Amino acid sequence: MSDLDIQIPSAFDPFAESNAQDSGAGSKDYVHIRIQQRNGRKSLTTVQGLKKDYSYNKILKDLKKEFCCNGTVVQDPELGQVIQLQGDQRKNVSTFLVQAGIVKKDNIKIHGF
Repeated sequence: MSDLDIQIPSAFDPFAESNAQDSGAGSKDYVHIRIQQRNGRKSLTTVQGLKKDYSYNKILKDLKKEFCCNGTVVQDPELGQVIQLQGDQRKNVSTFLVQAGIVKKDNIKIHGF
């Protein structure tokens, strides 16, 4: 029986080292701009990943005035606060965020068809 006594490490986490490196200052925080199809030609643009320092309602107010569309801020349990705008506003939102100095152009990811 002594040949079969093998010590199994119980507190070893193989991903602990990689998680520590990812959470450092070198990791980028991206702003994701997506489009969701509704019914027919109707679509919805979502913006997520903005810093929590910014007032989402003020950004939404400026976006709505600039692009003449309606929108709302939705609280998602996994993603946090998400800005939703009516219509396909992906390019408009990305240029607005860069010109306003909220996000750098390198940190924006545009998703969708």
